[in-house]
Amino acid sequence: MLRRTFLKGAFAAALAFLKPGAVLASVWNKAAFSAKSRFEAMLDAGYNDAEESGDILIKAPEIAEDGAMVPVEVTSNIPGTTSMAFFAEKNPNPMVADFAFSDGALPYISTHIKMAETSVFRVAVKANGKVYTAGREIKVTIGGCGG
Repeated sequence: MLRRTFLKGAFAAALAFLKPGAVLASVWNKAAFSAKSRFEAMLDAGYNDAEESGDILIKAPEIAEDGAMVPVEVTSNIPGTTSMAFFAEKNPNPMVADFAFSDGALPYISTHIKMAETSVFRVAVKANGKVYTAGREIKVTIGGCGG
C-alpha cells in the first residue's frame, strides 16, 4: 500500500511539474485552425505573403483512395527553416497542422492528413524571417471530413 501511495504521489508531482496541457495551450492558434479559407488561415498563422519555392519538396499520392488518411511527406531544403504548416484548401477548416523546428532539426514531416475533397495540399514554411510556399493537387475519391 505504501508503494502505491508513493507512486501516485510521484506521478502527480511529475505531471504538475511538466504541465503538458499548459504547453500545448500556449502554442494553439485557435483563429488559424478555425478559419474557413486557406487565405484567412495563412494570415492568422503568420504565413501570409508567401513566395513560391521549389525548395519545399512534397511527396503525396496523385489520387487518394480515402480522404480520411492521405499520406504526405514534406521536406524543406530552405536553410534556417523554423516552422512548417499544412493546408488542405477545400477542407471545412483548411489549416491541418503547424510544426516548429529547433535549431539544427531536420525540417521533415511524414504524416497522414484528412482531405474533404480533391484540392491543393499546400505547405508554408518560415525561414530567416521570410515565408515560402509550395502546393500539389491531390485527387480524393472518398472524402475524409464527413463526405
